[in-house]
Amino acid sequence: MLLARATPTSMAPDAVPPVGGRTLLRARTATLVSLASGMAATLLLPGIGLAREPVAWRVAAGALGLAAFSLVLAVALSTAVSAGPAERLRRRLRFGYAAVALLSVPLLAPVAAGTWPTWAWLGVAVIGGVPLLGPFRLVLPVALVTVAVSGAVAAVTGASIGRSLLVTGVVGPGVAAINGFQVWFWRLLVQAEQGRAAQARLVAAQERLRFAGDVHDLLGHHLTVIALKAELAARLAPDDPARAGREAGEAQRLAATALTELRRAVHGYRRVDLAEQLTAMREVLRSSGVRCTVVAPAADLPAEAATQLAAVLREAGTNVLRHSRAGWCRIEIAQEDDVARMTVTNDGVTAPAEPDRHSHGLRGLADRLASTGGRLRTRCVDGVFTLEATVPTAA
Repeated sequence: MLLARATPTSMAPDAVPPVGGRTLLRARTATLVSLASGMAATLLLPGIGLAREPVAWRVAAGALGLAAFSLVLAVALSTAVSAGPAERLRRRLRFGYAAVALLSVPLLAPVAAGTWPTWAWLGVAVIGGVPLLGPFRLVLPVALVTVAVSGAVAAVTGASIGRSLLVTGVVGPGVAAINGFQVWFWRLLVQAEQGRAAQARLVAAQERLRFAGDVHDLLGHHLTVIALKAELAARLAPDDPARAGREAGEAQRLAATALTELRRAVHGYRRVDLAEQLTAMREVLRSSGVRCTVVAPAADLPAEAATQLAAVLREAGTNVLRHSRAGWCRIEIAQEDDVARMTVTNDGVTAPAEPDRHSHGLRGLADRLASTGGRLRTRCVDGVFTLEATVPTAA
């Protein structure tokens, strides 16, 4: 389970869920909206030239060039704020971006010539889109080439060369700087989330190693002595059967002792402390962008009741992260007479309520609690899911 202490077979490196997925999704959406809004505003300015052009075929040609460039730019925007696009896709986008930028010159340069620097404003978008597809150091060479093309277009079409150079050479790098900062900040967020996931996998690996070390320390001595006793018994069997029998009996006793100690160790290892589970649950949910409120019991619960509620809590935490888009979660545990009650409530549930819709885990827990006199109930009202577990606390 997500929050349980890992056993050697219960947690693999890829079993650790992506921490902060909901937070990262919100950051991606915000970054994408910001980038798209800025580039859309930049592309409106070449559109003004289309509105001022009186010749219909030039309007059509210019609209075609602007649409082609906008399409490639939209793909570049989506790629820039993905978690890690393939480099091969980036290379293809760069070639496509360069192609539509070159194609826009003959299509948009004649539009509103002499009255509006149409292609000079498109040059702003060309420079501004560079950080979306490659490192920021490419902005300078692309800006120099684009400014040169802008000046050449102005000279050929009779537009103001100074105005065109000023528009492309000043506004373009400014847009590129803003876009570059946003893309850089997004990549920092991705790296931070990847670091969290790697840290979670490292903790799981360390826990497995710790358990393996405990088992080695526990069984190593016993198994060594058992091997020596068995070897001695085999040597003594032909000459001294009585002593060989005693040695074999001693080896049997040591094996039984080792098995008992191993079972105790594993049982104690699997018995999870409820307070630790509450702390772990709160930290995991908060790191995933879920506001978590925990109301702990006023006094310590009996060990058996705490263990059963800890198992329910682990399953509840897994469901909150995997089966909802929760923004908040409340965990409350209280003891009433001879019953301990735990209530876990969270929002962000869109599916209709069903007894076992989340997973077979809740159904299995319900059967387990029922066998000891407990009860597990779930309900969903207006997107708010509530899980309530009760276990007896009387001896």
